[in-house]
Amino acid sequence: MDKIDLLPLLEYIDPANLSYQEWVNVGMALKLEGYTASDWDNWSRRDSARYRSGECFKKWTSFHGSNTPVTGGTIVDMAKAGGWEPSSRKEDYELDWDDTIGKDDKVIIDKNWLEGREVTEPETWDPVKDLVTYLETLFDSTENVGYVTSAWQKEGDNKYLPTKGNWDRTAGQLIEELNICDDDIGLVFGDYKPECGAWIRFNPLDGKGCKNDNVTDFRYSLVESDNMEIEKQNEIIRALELPVACLVHSGGKSLHAIVRIDAGSYEEYRKRVDYLYSICKKNGLEVDPQNRNPSRLSRMPGVIRNGHKQWLVDTNIGKANFTEWKEWIESVNDDLPEPESMADAWNNLPELAPSLIDGILRQGHKILIAGPSKAGKSFGLIELCCAIAEGQKWLSWACAQGKVLYVNLELDRASCLHRFKDVYQALKWEPKNVGNIDIWNLRGKSIPMDKLAPKLIRRAAKKNYIAIVIDPIYKVITGDENSADQMANFCNQFDKVCTELGCAVIYCHHHSKGAQGGKRSMDRASGSGVFARDPDALIDLIELDITEELYKQEENKAVSAACVAFLEANYPAWEDNVSQDDQCSEKTMLDYCNRVLLREAYIEMINHFVHPARQRVRQRTAWRIEGTLREFPKFKPVNLWFDYPAHYVDTIGVLKDVEADGDQPAWKRNFKKRKTPAEGKKTRGTSLESAFEAAGFNGQPTVKGMAEYMSVTEKTVKNHLKEHGGFLVDNQGAVFKKGK
Repeated sequence: MDKIDLLPLLEYIDPANLSYQEWVNVGMALKLEGYTASDWDNWSRRDSARYRSGECFKKWTSFHGSNTPVTGGTIVDMAKAGGWEPSSRKEDYELDWDDTIGKDDKVIIDKNWLEGREVTEPETWDPVKDLVTYLETLFDSTENVGYVTSAWQKEGDNKYLPTKGNWDRTAGQLIEELNICDDDIGLVFGDYKPECGAWIRFNPLDGKGCKNDNVTDFRYSLVESDNMEIEKQNEIIRALELPVACLVHSGGKSLHAIVRIDAGSYEEYRKRVDYLYSICKKNGLEVDPQNRNPSRLSRMPGVIRNGHKQWLVDTNIGKANFTEWKEWIESVNDDLPEPESMADAWNNLPELAPSLIDGILRQGHKILIAGPSKAGKSFGLIELCCAIAEGQKWLSWACAQGKVLYVNLELDRASCLHRFKDVYQALKWEPKNVGNIDIWNLRGKSIPMDKLAPKLIRRAAKKNYIAIVIDPIYKVITGDENSADQMANFCNQFDKVCTELGCAVIYCHHHSKGAQGGKRSMDRASGSGVFARDPDALIDLIELDITEELYKQEENKAVSAACVAFLEANYPAWEDNVSQDDQCSEKTMLDYCNRVLLREAYIEMINHFVHPARQRVRQRTAWRIEGTLREFPKFKPVNLWFDYPAHYVDTIGVLKDVEADGDQPAWKRNFKKRKTPAEGKKTRGTSLESAFEAAGFNGQPTVKGMAEYMSVTEKTVKNHLKEHGGFLVDNQGAVFKKGK
């Protein structure tokens, strides 16, 4: 079905009531939707005061489009504000630009049930009291007030238009003069024309003009609608709990509500007024959009307009301020469930969600994996994806089997895919159910989580994932990670994913800087504590300090195993000559291999088995996993090795007594590192020998050359040489070894 014809809608839009930018927007929308400059020109002629022949055609050629174009929806919106209503729709009707899909939020009032609330004109009226109350309510005594009592008419038109008026007196001065004017408002403000009444500005001015730039405090906005009965305007204004400071009858067909905005800047004022107007519109109050400006004129209470009173209907109604009002609006139809009685559920408790990771996490819950760099967090997440896909154990914990989505935000596609295969091979798992793993590669395309969540939900719907892994979250963090409220909002996006898809969300985050061993596991993650307290389970990795003794012990086992593997493949008779105890000794195994193997075979074993085994041990890092759980009891710390590209649990227990990084106080760590005087002297001697050899590579060694090599001063070198006693220094700074 074709889209709406926009030309009939222009009948509902009066160009004379639009700002210049709004008029331009109509032209841009018409061009984008395929209409002609003549269409825009014919409509613009209705504003006889501002119409200029040829201007539309000249402006039309300057519309070249943009990344955020003005569409036909703008005209639809303006037409609705002017009273146009779409015709009744059939079920298969094509949606218009401004149609709402699903339930609209922030709707307080059912427009079909509006009856109206009567506005009763006062039997005894005190115009001066109305005006004094108005000034006292809106202004401080020292603030300048803008007002207009003179007006002019267009030729051939009965409509009166206000002049710029006055702004040179304060509210205090005006109130003082009103109190002694003997009920003659004209004596204070100047005589006005009873045919058109008078106007007043509701925000304070600087005394130098009456434009937006002259407004000193963006305190109020005007809400006015003249296309519905005053009684219904009154009902909506009060039912919406608008924070109205003053409600004025215009003496015509509208109420003027002076609404508290209390903005700190013009930019904030615009945003708040836009929000205010949108809420009014959603609830049936079509507000005149020309009243947005903070310097706008409103009707002055206490004067007569064409035989009718402009009078103060009420003051200080609705919510106390804009913030309180907005919070109320947002909470009225929040779609939150009602509280339930525990007595009703006591004998009919719902089933708990099944476990995803046994003893750690339930399906539909959230888990955070935190750790420092080089901990292999991404590999750990990939291992978890593989474990869920295959129904295998992840580290020490059994996993439910099902489909999993891995959201890759950091690696290029090829590297990510290779990692999955590398992990499968390192764990020696058959990829029987690798089809359970989906990967969404978003490197270079990541967006903040509040925008990613709905896109993720849409793509994951109907895929029956039991887990979604997001790696890493720093790529999608929205806001300051040290701000509790911003991070609470960020973490709420994970709740949306869990709720909408019924799956678990798994994500990782980095540690803060510095040693972590002395901290609790939930205090190590960088940024706000919200990170650690929000998820249902926190798995935290901390590095262990491996001693040289332990490394050598592991090297012994690795080299022994490498010798056994080589002998098994090349010398089947070896087991007859080597005991079980011998197989645990690196030295014994190497001696045996050297004795029984040919020289070439021995060299091959060393180069291709022994050296790589040693290197692999030195590349290992050791880690301890601790956890904070909401649904399960606390587990004992789990120690593991990260042997690229996979983690392996320390089932033997060699890491049981190893201290974590930062476990000891600083003084104790430094004490262990401190050398004895003899050790220090030996170290300095070794450094001197190395420096002497290096400085003499291209000639005679000198103190200067040795100092440069050691990155110390020449004085330090001389002191070390004197301490060593095995060197001589001549007058030119040349260094010689004694006896040579």
